[in-house]
Amino acid sequence: MKTETYTGRINRKLIRKQHMLEVAAGRRRADLVLRNATYVNVFCNELGHGDIAVANGLIAGMGEGYRGETEVDVGGMLVLPGLIDAHIHLESSLVAPAEFVKAVLPHGTTTVVTDPHEIANVMGTDGIEYILQATEGLPVDVRVMLPSCVPATPLDESGATLDYRAIDSFYEHPRVLGLAEMMNYPGVVNADSLVLEKIIAAQSHHKIIDGHAPGIAGRTLDAYVSAGIYSDHECSDVHEALEKMARGQHIMIREGTAARNLDALLPLLQPKYSANCMFCTDDIHPSDMLAKGDIDHIMRRAIRAGVDPIIAVKCATLQPARYFKLNNRGAIAPGYLADFVVIDSFEDFNIRSVYRKGAQVFDGEKVCEINEPEIDPELVRRALNTFNMDRLTEEALVEARPRGVLGLVPGEIVTLDAGYAEGIDVESDTLKIIVAERYNNTHHVGIGYIRGYGLKRGAVATSISHDSHNIIAVGASEAEIAAAVNRVVELNGGLVVWEGDAVKRELQLQVAGIMSREPLTTVNEKLEAAKEAAFALGVNRDVDPFMTLSFTALSVIPTLRLTTRGVFDVTNQRYV
Repeated sequence: MKTETYTGRINRKLIRKQHMLEVAAGRRRADLVLRNATYVNVFCNELGHGDIAVANGLIAGMGEGYRGETEVDVGGMLVLPGLIDAHIHLESSLVAPAEFVKAVLPHGTTTVVTDPHEIANVMGTDGIEYILQATEGLPVDVRVMLPSCVPATPLDESGATLDYRAIDSFYEHPRVLGLAEMMNYPGVVNADSLVLEKIIAAQSHHKIIDGHAPGIAGRTLDAYVSAGIYSDHECSDVHEALEKMARGQHIMIREGTAARNLDALLPLLQPKYSANCMFCTDDIHPSDMLAKGDIDHIMRRAIRAGVDPIIAVKCATLQPARYFKLNNRGAIAPGYLADFVVIDSFEDFNIRSVYRKGAQVFDGEKVCEINEPEIDPELVRRALNTFNMDRLTEEALVEARPRGVLGLVPGEIVTLDAGYAEGIDVESDTLKIIVAERYNNTHHVGIGYIRGYGLKRGAVATSISHDSHNIIAVGASEAEIAAAVNRVVELNGGLVVWEGDAVKRELQLQVAGIMSREPLTTVNEKLEAAKEAAFALGVNRDVDPFMTLSFTALSVIPTLRLTTRGVFDVTNQRYV
């Protein structure tokens, strides 16, 4: 394959630039004209009117008299810039990236910023490379933040350990924007050298560093921010958000499947504060994407709650673009990418069509044809073989001594310290919860108890266990817990609902134990069936049977978590 020379590249771009300027000046026909447009001007905070001319995937100009090879009358509708999800883990959709794109394009999302730390915790740098290859050339622009915490903390046992040297070469990739959420905030605040090396390396490449520090304040917050971390998506109340904003952090208002913070943070969406806010989903399951939407769902809810629609648009477009230094998107203006979302009105917010670089990718009924990118066969082979553990026995889970109890909080991923328990007591909603190491056959099994989950019989197990993705299971008996875990291993990853001596429902997630190779609609049907099976066994309908469970192993979120080594008090940094 012949490599283009520098001079050749300059000449090619010169021709494209000349063409765009000819179109802008009205001397040549545009590739596309959106005629009679009413569009959101995010710079003047007002609605503009006129034709929008597109050339070479860029906006050439707005006004009257443009002519195009293709002309589309959008009179009576509103045109917004393409929507941007400021922070997401693609793996949380449970499907391949191409399937994810099919799901979000009808909702106007044209750019996402993903942190592939889920698959990196399973496969190390191979996981990062897998995501980069699996997202190449898709009609949604997938930008990557490099995982900062693999494993999330030194307490975790994951499939890999990545220091700054392991990820450094990825900063040269054109779609890599920076260092993803720095979850190990104790390591930052305590000036841990291994943590600070990652921050310094990112800064040496002039890259952005995202934060993740729920609940910290005062001098601890000062230390965290002073390290060079300028965003946070973990705020659950407005007071925490304002303290972080006052120290220069950008607040990502999150509304996903497990964590929903929009209602609590609505007071930020006013002129005084909103310039430092953006929207993100973080983790979102297929059912929410299909039933509710993506960033458009957050905007719709914000507007219906009384937020100025222009502020909502800016939080979904210009502000994340500027934060991530994506300087050619997030607005409808000359020279910006021709990424458009056409809606009927702010009140109804029904999406009529979506354009990416001037090409229609959603026509109101169907998404354009999407070809799944080619992935190195060796990477695929490794992704399909990530389990190395012996069968778990009931005897390995039976013990007499007291263990800490995790108390679930409906609608949140934080937990409470619910004291101690010595055994399963279904009547008091005290269930056994375990995390089993799955990469190195260490036979390490962390054991604890949980309240608020509600299960009355059977067991639920999943290989999605943030962020190390060992197997986590909860049940009303040790025998059923062990059986559910063993079935997950047989599937090479997945979600299992077990009762007695049989599977009730399951969903195979054979790609690194966290993603399926099936279409999103199929995955959603199986996931919803598994949820209903879990609810039928008594699981509290105020919690997501799988996503809520998966976060109980994330040892950076207060208060109690469960690792392969036991119950850990995140606030006081000690095992209980």
